[in-house]
Amino acid sequence: MADAPVPPHPPFALARTIVLVGLMGAGKSSIGKRLAQRLHVPFLDADTEIENAAGCTIDEIFERHGEAAFRDGERRVIARLLDEHPPHVLATGGGAFMDAETRARIRARSVSVWLRADLDVLVRRVKKRNNRPLLKRGDPREILEKLIALRYPVYAEADIAVESLDGPHDQVVDAILARLAPLQDTQHG
Repeated sequence: MADAPVPPHPPFALARTIVLVGLMGAGKSSIGKRLAQRLHVPFLDADTEIENAAGCTIDEIFERHGEAAFRDGERRVIARLLDEHPPHVLATGGGAFMDAETRARIRARSVSVWLRADLDVLVRRVKKRNNRPLLKRGDPREILEKLIALRYPVYAEADIAVESLDGPHDQVVDAILARLAPLQDTQHG
């Protein structure tokens, strides 16, 4: 199924950055790209920006320096992206919103959107890629179950929650736009 054509005008003027949070496999990057396209704003992926800043992959950061060093770099990169860029769509790594400092900065400077997905959807999606450091430590389903128990109560602090279901990502984008529209200062079109 082809994506719907992009409307010539965004549904509203984006007043604040939109930050997508959720577990790996929730669709933050793929949905984020489509959302940014529909809003006619840049899309940034925090993981890509971290890799660019570090000059190596996230896997390599985890292997060489450990998770704590990665989380410190992630915190600094997200702060820079929120502070130095005009409104955009930002996809964060699954653990970024767990950091209290990052969560406070996201709350102060953006609108957070939790892409909530059930366990079966996440398991199906993460099997498509093998570059997820946290899943290399055991059975992916068990790890994701533990992460859901730990992280979903914190993700629930996001400004908006939208279900990330199997099916066309544009349906999820439509749901996000419907929830965002009332939060924007300037609307048109």
